[in-house]
Amino acid sequence: MEEIDDDLLLKNFFAEVSEVERDNEVLRILSCFKLNAFEYLNLPFDSSLGDVKKQYRKLSLLVHPDKCKHPQAKEAFGALAKAQQILHDPQEREYLLSQVNSAKEELLAKRKKQLKKDNTSKIKSLVEEGKYEQQYEQSEEFQQQLKLKVRELLTEQEWRRRKMQMRISEEEGRLKKDEEETKEMWKRKREHEEQWEGTREKRVSSWRDFMKTGKKGKKGEIRPPKLKTEDPNKSYVQRPVKRG
Repeated sequence: MEEIDDDLLLKNFFAEVSEVERDNEVLRILSCFKLNAFEYLNLPFDSSLGDVKKQYRKLSLLVHPDKCKHPQAKEAFGALAKAQQILHDPQEREYLLSQVNSAKEELLAKRKKQLKKDNTSKIKSLVEEGKYEQQYEQSEEFQQQLKLKVRELLTEQEWRRRKMQMRISEEEGRLKKDEEETKEMWKRKREHEEQWEGTREKRVSSWRDFMKTGKKGKKGEIRPPKLKTEDPNKSYVQRPVKRG
């Protein structure tokens, strides 16, 4: 029986654990809330740009398609790159942080309202000194609530943005349709004018022929004599009487 190489087994074990970790990270990234770049990088909202750069480097190496065998590693790697880019963009970062601050203010206001109903002197004194709020903000419970509230606000803002974009698209479509209808109207008008102008000579010629021959009749044409009535008051025409 062959001797088992303990070092080789240990190496393989760590390789398997490493691969599992890579796969788990891919799954974590792909399950993140799409509008929160902090969540992709698994960073708290108060992280600095240095923290973002460091964390991005660490996670991107973990899920890099060349090192991770997971079939969606490339997608996860791209999501990290986009999140890092968003957090380095001043305008995008400011927007995200503004939503975080709004969420935090809403949660703290709700918490403060709840504490006002508590008559315990100890809680009141802590609230007045600001210690209770500080402890609460650092708690895991608050951070989880903050994460969910940020999701809620970002979702609302995204829905409003899409709704506004839909309205803009509809208005643009209506204006485009009106423009096309106006162009079509002017096109038909031009075609009519061109057609009218094209038959001008024919119309003039017909009018001239009418003026020449309309009253006298055609040359060589014999017109029947006009019949007269003997009684001008009669409405019918009396036939002429033949005389022997």
